[in-house]
Amino acid sequence: MTVIHVDDHDIEVSNTDKILFDDAGITKGDLIDYYGRIAETILPHLAGRPVSMERFPDGIGEEGFYQKEVPKYFPDWIHRAEVDLVEGGSQDQVVVESAATLVYLADQGCITPHAWLSREGSLDCPDKLVIDLDPPGTGFEPVREVAFLVRDFLGEIDLSPCVMTTGSRGLHLIVPIKPVIPFDRVREIAIKMAGILERRHPDRLTAEIRKEKRKGRLFLDMLRNAYGQTSVPPYAVRARSGAPVAVPLDWDELSDRSLVSTSYTVGNIFRRLGQKEDPWKDMYSLGQSLEGITEKLDEFRGG
Repeated sequence: MTVIHVDDHDIEVSNTDKILFDDAGITKGDLIDYYGRIAETILPHLAGRPVSMERFPDGIGEEGFYQKEVPKYFPDWIHRAEVDLVEGGSQDQVVVESAATLVYLADQGCITPHAWLSREGSLDCPDKLVIDLDPPGTGFEPVREVAFLVRDFLGEIDLSPCVMTTGSRGLHLIVPIKPVIPFDRVREIAIKMAGILERRHPDRLTAEIRKEKRKGRLFLDMLRNAYGQTSVPPYAVRARSGAPVAVPLDWDELSDRSLVSTSYTVGNIFRRLGQKEDPWKDMYSLGQSLEGITEKLDEFRGG
């Protein structure tokens, strides 16, 4: 047992030499160190958002689990948000507001804190719309090409998306929006967008939820745009081989053919941040209005 002092809190960490990523030899201590170092950059993307903890206490080679409700043994200084559950009742969920919280979660084997699309004070109204580009296979080129197609389409309806590698297989396109419209309406808008894109590119894109009906087409996943759903935040580690990290990009970076969704890892992300500041640094101050978007989308009803 070792005690780490972070943000005026003494945090007891244990088994820091336990291997969490076998192929890369990355230990729990390395994960703790990563989240402590990345805190200043990741915290603006987590502020005010309840999280679902993806935990792998015995490493990614063993079965992990998601945990939404705050365990009773978590220290009192960790901020909690009481959230209403869709099925009724409520529960407390962690809100990450400090480096100390990130370090504590890492010690609990939380590799990825998946964050809500809304914040405390307006949990019913998201401040971002998420388009998850889920490729049919392992190749990244179809995802890259579709990202530009979607960006150009959104430009037609006066929306400007941001793009991020997920650290897994695909990309997330994020439209920062003003948190004034409830989830149900935002989801309806997102589904309409997907339908139009599918009609425009029927051989390449699909909004079909069932995998067996996608027939090799890239899945436009709009399902995250619902109350209580989460998405991977920028700079979070993923429970994948090599410990890849989700990373925001400038759009011109996506043209680099050597780039894939797992290009950045805990081993090289700080080199990038030493050369380039976070492209999403000011994203949440640029919330766009969805007023009138439904009418614009209806103009594309024919595809």
